[in-house]
Amino acid sequence: MRIAVGADHAGYEMKETLRTLLSEQGHAVTDFGTHSTESVDFPDYAAYVATAVQDGRVERGLMICGSGAGAVIACNKVNGVRAFHGHDVYTAHQAVEHDSANLLCLGSRVQGIEVVKEIVTSFLAAEFVREEHFIRRLSKVIALEESD
Repeated sequence: MRIAVGADHAGYEMKETLRTLLSEQGHAVTDFGTHSTESVDFPDYAAYVATAVQDGRVERGLMICGSGAGAVIACNKVNGVRAFHGHDVYTAHQAVEHDSANLLCLGSRVQGIEVVKEIVTSFLAAEFVREEHFIRRLSKVIALEESD
């Protein structure tokens, strides 16, 4: 799978660990930075990752900041992106299966790396369940986005 990864300074180390894991799992990873722990603004990197998801350069995205909250807010400003904070394994796959989520946000200061590895693996293994009620609900979400 083609995956975009990005992080601010707080998420840099977690991003590096996940980038290595994803490559080892055979995924094609595009790393949008940051590339150090020097302070940067998370919305810049969220925009890089979200735009790559939006325009189809990648199938899924991962964005990491200190809490995950800012990353979710910024990523969801990009049309076509359905970002969520993946705080557990169930939510990681359910958000894809039921809501067609395509961008996972994580909080490096509130989540341990071993749990995050499981969350990411679950997110990437999941597929949208194309049942009528999930399709209907997704259509309503898309309509909300397009009503701006």
